[in-house]
Order: sequence, then structure tokens, then C-alpha cells
Amino acid sequence: MDCSEDFNRSKEFQREFSWDVIAGHRERLMRLVRRRLPNAQDAEDCVQEAMLRAAAHGNLDRERIGPFLTSVALRLCVDHYREQERRHRMLRRAADARAPEMPDEGVCDQDFGRWLLGQVHLLRGRERQVVLARAQGISTLEFARMHQISVKAAEGAFTRGRARLRLVCARALDGAMA
Repeated sequence: MDCSEDFNRSKEFQREFSWDVIAGHRERLMRLVRRRLPNAQDAEDCVQEAMLRAAAHGNLDRERIGPFLTSVALRLCVDHYREQERRHRMLRRAADARAPEMPDEGVCDQDFGRWLLGQVHLLRGRERQVVLARAQGISTLEFARMHQISVKAAEGAFTRGRARLRLVCARALDGAMA
């Protein structure tokens, strides 16, 4: 019995001793983390988490506690910013999510697409070819290689064709408004 009591006391002394050593680094860690995090609450949480991880690390050498705490605290700061950025991206995606499209809007879009495709046939040779190729998913680079022309010429034809189609759409909408 006496041996087990001594063992338990020794364990408790080690725990208290290691917590005192860990707690001695608190102010230094707060200064380190406070410079990297925007508010005091996040800095306090980060330091507490680093100290808990050190305390949970059972056989950490006394000379290694300082560097260990510094490393953990800095990594927790990075984790904080990663989580913050993840939340911002999620919020942006949620804000970009539009209301579901109504069935009549889809029908109108399909009808407009058919009408616009009919207008493509009014374009001149190369402009019509490149716009139709793009509508089929062929890039301007692939189109240029297939037709043995420069990429710049293919991009120019596509840009001109698109501008002419915009003009046709604008005229059609102006006529519909009148």
C-alpha cells in the first residue's frame, strides 16, 4: 500500500510541476500570439489550447517545453486563419447561390439560345466558324490548329463575331421594346 501511495504522490507532483513549468510560459505565448491574431479572445483560446496540448503530452522534456509551446501556438494561429478563410469562402458561395430557376426561365433561356444560334448563321465565314466551334466546346486554340491559322486570328474572329451577336441582340431587344 505504501509503495502505491508514493507512486501516486510522485505522479501528482510531476503533474503539478509540469503545469507550473507550462504556466510559466503563458505571458510569453500571449505576446507571441497576440501579435498574430486580431482579438484577445482568440489569442487566449490559442494559448490555452497550446498549454493543454503540452500538459497532455506526458513525457515532454523540461527543456523542450518552451519550443514545443511556441511551435504549437504558432500552428494554432495558422489553423485559426485557415478556418476563418474556409468560413469566408463558404459564406461567399452561399451568397452567390441564386434562388432556384423557375421552369419558365429555363424555357425562355433555351428559346433564346435557339434564336441566337440562328443568328450565328448570319455571321461571315471565319466568325461563324469560330463561334460555332466555341458553341461545341472547342477552344480558340484548338480551332486555330484545326484551321491552320494563328491563335490571335482565331481570337479576333471570335471577338468580332461575339460583338456582332451582341449588336443583333441589342437591336432585337430595342425592336421588342418599341
